[in-house]
Amino acid sequence: MTPCIGIDLGGTKTEIAVLDTRGHFLWRHREPTPAHDYAAMLGLMAALVRQAVKACDLPWPSRIGCGIPGTLDPVTQRVRGANTQRLNGQPLARDLSAMLNMQVRVQNDANCLAVSEAVDGAGAGVEMVFAVILGTGCGGGLAVQQRVHTGRNALAGEWGHNPLPWPTPSELQAPPCWCGLQGCLETWVSGPGWSNAHQRDTGQMLAPPEIWSAMESGDVNATRSVEQWLDRLARGLSQVVNLMDPDLIVLGGGMSNLPGVSERIEALIARHAFYRGARTPVRVALHGDSSGVRGAAWLARDTSA
Repeated sequence: MTPCIGIDLGGTKTEIAVLDTRGHFLWRHREPTPAHDYAAMLGLMAALVRQAVKACDLPWPSRIGCGIPGTLDPVTQRVRGANTQRLNGQPLARDLSAMLNMQVRVQNDANCLAVSEAVDGAGAGVEMVFAVILGTGCGGGLAVQQRVHTGRNALAGEWGHNPLPWPTPSELQAPPCWCGLQGCLETWVSGPGWSNAHQRDTGQMLAPPEIWSAMESGDVNATRSVEQWLDRLARGLSQVVNLMDPDLIVLGGGMSNLPGVSERIEALIARHAFYRGARTPVRVALHGDSSGVRGAAWLARDTSA
């Protein structure tokens, strides 16, 4: 098997990596994303692929993988739901394929995280990995037998746009979500969602790391805010356990790095799962912020769709 090339197209940076057959980096590089110019994004990705091929002295590849902060509509094959707005409505895979004369496999960045961790990360050796990105949004992805599972409508894993389960009276006054619905999990447990909830409760606008730090310093309001955030996360993930019963839940994104967060969520999930004895391991992504580009590269590792 030849080395695999993957691109992680993010809102602020675009990363490319070449992996060998054992998952070791042969080459990687990052550039700022020209997020407000679709043509410039295409040009950057094409240039990075050419640069990678040259740097690693590779034959011209037949396919690459690409992770994006959105998904391809299975009918139109155009990007939808991307927070990098210029991507929405664009036939990204088709356009990049035409520029490079190769197959381009595009997946949601959370799906890339799931594949990365299922192949040789925290979920290596298990059947089903559910991946969660906790950052400016609340993404999710699913890998079964080390392959992305997207579902009929390319919606598998979109747990962040289900409502917060078992809301308390105060949570019934749910904030609106950018998706057009109200009370989505993302509005509660994403970084901005948590900060907004903390401000509503305390009058203070703090970033999640600042809330966590205040909790560690003994601040009562911050302690209550952390406990509420963890409980909301656990309620949302217990629904994932009830529906899919994954072998492992893996956490990525900036808030996954808060100390001890995976252990605390794992202990709370069973309170809300249909079977109170449920024990679903929750782990932080082994490959950290490299998992996205690694998963994109693994998309190109064989000839299966």
